[in-house]
Amino acid sequence: MRDTPAPLRLAVIGGGPAGLMAAEVASAAGIEVHLFEAKGSVGRKFLIAGKGGLNLTHSEARPGFDARYRERALDVGAWLDDFDADALRAWARDFGVETYVGSSGRVFPIDRKAAPLLRGWVRRLREGGVLFHVQHRWLGWDDRGALRFSTPDGEVRFGADALVLAMGGGSWPQLGSDGAWVPALAARGIDVAPLKPANCGFDIGWSAFLAKRHAGAPLKPVVAHWRDAAGRERALQGECVLTENGIEGSLVYAIAADLRDAIERDGDTVLHLDLVPGRDLQRLQQDLAKPRNGRSLGEHLRRQAGIDGVKSALLHEVLDKPALQDMTRVASILKRLPLRLLRARPMDEAISTAGGVRLAALDEGLMLRGLPGVFCAGEMLDWEAPTGGYLLTACFASGLRAGRGAVEWLRTRG
Repeated sequence: MRDTPAPLRLAVIGGGPAGLMAAEVASAAGIEVHLFEAKGSVGRKFLIAGKGGLNLTHSEARPGFDARYRERALDVGAWLDDFDADALRAWARDFGVETYVGSSGRVFPIDRKAAPLLRGWVRRLREGGVLFHVQHRWLGWDDRGALRFSTPDGEVRFGADALVLAMGGGSWPQLGSDGAWVPALAARGIDVAPLKPANCGFDIGWSAFLAKRHAGAPLKPVVAHWRDAAGRERALQGECVLTENGIEGSLVYAIAADLRDAIERDGDTVLHLDLVPGRDLQRLQQDLAKPRNGRSLGEHLRRQAGIDGVKSALLHEVLDKPALQDMTRVASILKRLPLRLLRARPMDEAISTAGGVRLAALDEGLMLRGLPGVFCAGEMLDWEAPTGGYLLTACFASGLRAGRGAVEWLRTRG
């Protein structure tokens, strides 16, 4: 009588959306799935992302949606063919989580909370047989190919037939995404692009007065003018925030990749802001040319251009006293205020990271060509996207792609 063959075992390392989705796909296919998480619970970054309202995905139609992934648009677009924004919303609906489209096109759960969705997801995974191992920090492989983990009880080893790595980038070390996996893969000859900040703020080097008086002040509405990677003039309206060191916020995050790359190439870069987007230059010059009638400069700017507070402070940051008396010059600066960006903020302050395992090192199922049976997903791959739901959507989609790839690979060896 033949012995019953042992079930195929898949290890998934990383308890974020990409890892959880890979575990879901493999478990549903009848694979024994063990999910390992370095922290005491899964989905911590997912919960933090939902603290101000979980931006699950975006309603932008494809192919515009795909274009948000820049030079990785074709690669990520292939993942989205399997699991796009509509599929993600339908998936959430299976947990009783209905979604709505906000005024900006971003998609949120009706209650805007992440916790109910995560709780329902983990419960379904447990019921489906996924075994969770928390406080297990991956250390790489031993000489026999077993996985090594550091735990509160000491180092343990685990043997698996296949592996999905979904350990995030390097932007949230306190939540587990610390990039500590890079040396282990590099030592195995895997091509890893250096991790760098994405969706981040930038240092400018304000005067002490502006840093003290206006750090934290919102700047809205403004229009950003910059050059993209191809040298084309670009413009985008939005909102940002002054910090003690420089500038951050949704408008800055949306164009951060171009700004960061320009700084890497040239040493610094200049971002121009239109502080008066509702008026063209000619109209603004006419308004500011009106007699002051003894009013102070600040009062004249407030009355004629709506400039006060932080916008007035920025004007003083750029122009000296004689220049501030030239209303033609003042109007020109208000329409195109130059801000010299010195550097991106550190990676551990960024919302996400660029860099990671180069996609050329993976096959279509997201298996490492140099390590058969090892798959990668999520933010540890070399792609980036702006905030607005694009990051999460690609993490879900890549997790599904890696999970399916692992199932297919295991079946050929079952």
